[in-house]
Amino acid sequence: MVDLGRVHVESFLEMMSAERGAAANTLQSYERDLDDVRSFLTERSIRLTEAASADLAAYLSSLAREGFKPSSQARRLAAMRQFYKFLHAEGLRTDDPTGILDAPKKGRPLPKTMGVEEVGRLLSQAEAEAEDTAPGQLQRLRMLALLELLYATGMRVSELVSLPARVLDQEGRFLMIRGKGNKERLVPLSHSAISALKSYGRLLAAENAAVKERQESPWLFPSASKEGYLPRQVFARDLKNLAIRAGLTPSLISPHVMRHAFASHLLANGADLRVVQELLGHSDISTTQIYTHVLEERLQQLVQTHHPLAKQAKKHE
Repeated sequence: MVDLGRVHVESFLEMMSAERGAAANTLQSYERDLDDVRSFLTERSIRLTEAASADLAAYLSSLAREGFKPSSQARRLAAMRQFYKFLHAEGLRTDDPTGILDAPKKGRPLPKTMGVEEVGRLLSQAEAEAEDTAPGQLQRLRMLALLELLYATGMRVSELVSLPARVLDQEGRFLMIRGKGNKERLVPLSHSAISALKSYGRLLAAENAAVKERQESPWLFPSASKEGYLPRQVFARDLKNLAIRAGLTPSLISPHVMRHAFASHLLANGADLRVVQELLGHSDISTTQIYTHVLEERLQQLVQTHHPLAKQAKKHE
């Protein structure tokens, strides 16, 4: 019996063009995708118009095995759904075999991050510039304080730039942060962050005292912006300029990337995922699990270093 699959595909494409006004590129994409499905089914002696849900699921599985991205698999599934809905509407099938098929899950992209050495270079550059007593030192000390706080705590940039000025009055190695949903969390500060904060605070107080008519700001990083504190866009721009001076690629560096570096470096050095969740202010552990690749790498290293069989293998190399 003749397979009318190709004929029905052409009828489907005509409908998409005439009734739905599909663009030429869209029609070509549908045609390629459906031809690929038909070829897969033909090799298994299955007609395109008679394929069952299991047959189409097997096709999607074959795409995954061949390394097709989830987005490419989803596009093929979308083409099949449109085609089989057309067959059902035309009375050529009594069911829609794509109805129970699940779209492939798109993996969450790994966050961009920085290596420990890159962070070190950035901080060293900021520290060297902050030591320069030429005019503009307050801005340079501000940048150092911003970076030290960001890397020490993993704060969101919005939390960082809107810190209150009373932070300068507190003692101890912990900082209270007010995050999303007005929730507060306690984060520890490094010695270098405390030092940078104090240096910045001293010069800020001195400059405020020198200008008597200047009204004292309630913000740690005051600015002439509408909010009254340093806009995050300005910090991001200044950070990229600092990266250039440090010999780093500016497009790969941002406040958000620094936050990811904080989390990744903690996990790589043995921190618990739940602890990192608390420090980042994630309400759900699933959000923090984008960093599980770091844990997996660390576990592999632990096994390679400490497992008896791994040690034996190294002896025989």
